[in-house]
Amino acid sequence: MKVILNENIETLGHIGDIVKVAPGYARNYLIPKNLAIPATEKNAKALEHTKRQMEYKKNKALESAKTLGGKLEALSIVLSHKAGEEGKLFGAVTNIDIAAFLKDNGFDIDRKSIVLADTIKHTGEFTATLKIHPEVTATLKITVVAA
Repeated sequence: MKVILNENIETLGHIGDIVKVAPGYARNYLIPKNLAIPATEKNAKALEHTKRQMEYKKNKALESAKTLGGKLEALSIVLSHKAGEEGKLFGAVTNIDIAAFLKDNGFDIDRKSIVLADTIKHTGEFTATLKIHPEVTATLKITVVAA
């Protein structure tokens, strides 16, 4: 019996694959647990339509991420922080501080997507990587000055 998978199943395949399985396995396990649907012509057409919609949404999200990445790379971030002599900071500049600065400037970026190579503990210029989309990353230029 041929079925279309609704979920990734290690031994069978990935979502959207049409696989041939034993009729009892399909009737008693896959279909009742909504892991698969029968591979009829109607279901195959619905699957193709869904794939096209998902591809369109994926491309649209990728393009918006690329434009956002371009805007963020053009932005220069200047953070003022309390510092002692020789430019050593009291505390550290974290991704939370950077996310707050970005939010104040109109960018709604999650702090977990900001990756710092090392902790920023002194004044100077630094870079941070921003993971906007699985395929798009942006590099932020951060300047830390003494308050």
